[in-house]
Amino acid sequence: MEHDLVLVVDFGAQYAQLIARRVREARVYSEIVPHTMPAAEMLAKGPKAIILSGGPSSVYEEGAPQLERELLEGDAAVFGICYGFMAMAQALGGEVAKTGQREFGRTEVSVLSPGRLLAGLPDTLTSWMSHGDEVVKAPEGFTLSAKSPRAAVAAFEHPRRRLAGVQWHPEVLHSEHGQRVLEHFLYDIAGCAPTWTSASIVDEQVAKIRAQVGGGRAICGLSGGVDSAVAAALVQRAIGERLTCVFVDHGLIRLGEREQVERDFVAATGAKLVVVDAAETFLGHLAGVSDPEQKRKIIGREFIRAFEQAARDIAGSEAVGFLVQGTLYPDVVESGGGEGAANIKSHHNVGGLPDDLQFELVEPLRTLFKDEVRQVGRELGLPEAIVGRHPFPGPGLGIRIVGAVDAERLRILRAADAIVREETTKAGLDGAIWQFPVVLLADVRSVGVQGDGRTYGHPIVLRPVTSEDAMTADWGRLPYEVLERMSTRITNEVPEVNRVVLDVTSKPPGTHEWE
Repeated sequence: MEHDLVLVVDFGAQYAQLIARRVREARVYSEIVPHTMPAAEMLAKGPKAIILSGGPSSVYEEGAPQLERELLEGDAAVFGICYGFMAMAQALGGEVAKTGQREFGRTEVSVLSPGRLLAGLPDTLTSWMSHGDEVVKAPEGFTLSAKSPRAAVAAFEHPRRRLAGVQWHPEVLHSEHGQRVLEHFLYDIAGCAPTWTSASIVDEQVAKIRAQVGGGRAICGLSGGVDSAVAAALVQRAIGERLTCVFVDHGLIRLGEREQVERDFVAATGAKLVVVDAAETFLGHLAGVSDPEQKRKIIGREFIRAFEQAARDIAGSEAVGFLVQGTLYPDVVESGGGEGAANIKSHHNVGGLPDDLQFELVEPLRTLFKDEVRQVGRELGLPEAIVGRHPFPGPGLGIRIVGAVDAERLRILRAADAIVREETTKAGLDGAIWQFPVVLLADVRSVGVQGDGRTYGHPIVLRPVTSEDAMTADWGRLPYEVLERMSTRITNEVPEVNRVVLDVTSKPPGTHEWE
């Protein structure tokens, strides 16, 4: 089934990916393209609509991104946001001025003429503004839809020409009714049909995989995470037993993960699974190594070796020509959005494979965001324990131990991590937390009192992270009673730990992981 296409033109906005996600939440397929792409090339893609993103520049700055008028005169409907709104106004003969009337953050917008864009919305909207210039006069023939205290023209539309724009950011959650504004543009002005669903994604990807792989064979490096699991499940549905999944147990996984993959994933998909037990090899190479970058390199190198050997064993006399990779759309965009196969990411799924493996990549998730991947996983019948799993780093617990890695330290961290996961789930907080690293400060000891005696135990750090896109993040405000249960259980059940601390650093300046 053909879906309507919406192009999001990125003018350097921090929100371009978010706009694309909001469009998809309206069940319309979207892609991000750079503002440097010629208008003719954009229009050649046949978009039903084009959204011009915000950006950090002033339309008057030398070298500021330009908007080709050709884009506004094609067959696609166009919607401008913030910088895109001002560039659109300027290109259409409106007036943009540097008035000094700056607006940043929450701003009240007054609806003057609802038209199609603001139909059915309250007379006053709380919106999220971020601009220094101002549209002082709408282009000729456009309806002035809204104003704000410091923006005489905060929104306009021309339904017959299928053009509209707003000064604020409807894509951010701070903007009231922002999703409805976007949907009014998509449905009522652009005429897009909401056909982009998880069921349609499955059908389309299965057909594409069959066309690509033909009668060939494929392997997939299964990590236990949602991305590789969903990618593998899609390919397995497409080619059946001609896919072999490889799970390398490097000894740095969490409690119960190997069993979950062996039991739940295979039961849900019927996929052929090979488990490589390489824990002893990995721990041997990691012995005494405490530098985090060196640990990562060792884990990545040994993963490649284990995977290469597994691929050779699987192939036997019949060549395996395809490698399944769980690359997501943000990975593609962040690597430049290039066409064709993306580079295999280091430490992801298959650890960064060398060029001479000569596999052709199968990347069924490369057009999807994380939340869409989860929905596809549910559509494929994968269990919630896999679909809802928090992101977990390729090097595993090896980079959640600050210090050298050994079997005893892994045992301590596994036990603490299992308690945290259990209590998070019990409290119904899995969906509220993006990621929850639990860190063992192996080279640190602090004094404590346990059983009426002084102890010198290890601290455990809890790092609950909330995020919408993993680019920026905040620490998760867990209820105190949940934190108390975690702390009490860890110090009671893991005798080597006598102190539990909470990391309350946002990203930036911190990162999700400690190493």
